[in-house]
Amino acid sequence: MQSKTTMDMATVIGLLAGFALVASAIYLGGSPGSFFNIPSVLIVIGGTLAVTTVCFSLGEMGRSVSVILKTIFHNNPDPTNAAVNVLEVAVMARKQGILSLQNVMSEIQGEQFLHKGLAMVVDGTPGEEVEMILRRDMQATLQRHVKSANVLKKAAEFSPAMGLIGTLIGLVQMLGNLNDPSTIGPSMAVALLTTFYGAVLANMVFLPLAAKLERNSVEEALVNNVYLMGAASIGRQENPRRLEMLLNSLLPPAKRVKFFD
Repeated sequence: MQSKTTMDMATVIGLLAGFALVASAIYLGGSPGSFFNIPSVLIVIGGTLAVTTVCFSLGEMGRSVSVILKTIFHNNPDPTNAAVNVLEVAVMARKQGILSLQNVMSEIQGEQFLHKGLAMVVDGTPGEEVEMILRRDMQATLQRHVKSANVLKKAAEFSPAMGLIGTLIGLVQMLGNLNDPSTIGPSMAVALLTTFYGAVLANMVFLPLAAKLERNSVEEALVNNVYLMGAASIGRQENPRRLEMLLNSLLPPAKRVKFFD
């Protein structure tokens, strides 16, 4: 019943393929070394991180890192499997009593949300209170995900702006040293590469990761809703057949279960 943390291959393949295509175009065009410039990297990457940090607290930035990693490594179970697991537990509680759930608590430790709900049920917490507590936990989780997505969106806003700032710096350096031809090339490199870096970071990293984080958050909320509904129903000692109907009203048509058919 425990879900395994797996790598989201769509995210990994998408990022690698995108950068591989850009790198291939640069390589085929010749002189790939001209696309790497340390001042441009400092302005865009360092500047974006610094300005984004201004918009949030250090704690929020730190917590966002772990949440953002869920876009690559995640353990969201399939909603259908989650519903079947909940129904199996509900049938066990119906036949053997609530205290029999102690026998499966070790098996569901990987599903922290379900484990917390069933632990409260075993301790005798009323179903209505279980539902209220779990719903508050869900809201807190969603708020963390929204905040982390906002961090990525802010970074996507600032990286092109930092690229523009770098462009202006490069142009000022170039115009201020027109009498020295040797400085024109490096100054133009800073001017153009900062815009390039900013566009790449915003459109190939930050915005796609923000979209994937929002998608994963919706999927996790659906699974947690299944667990919430199951734990509350077991706490109220309802008929598992009624629970199946409730779960199917929550699940999309393609993922509905036919446990008792």
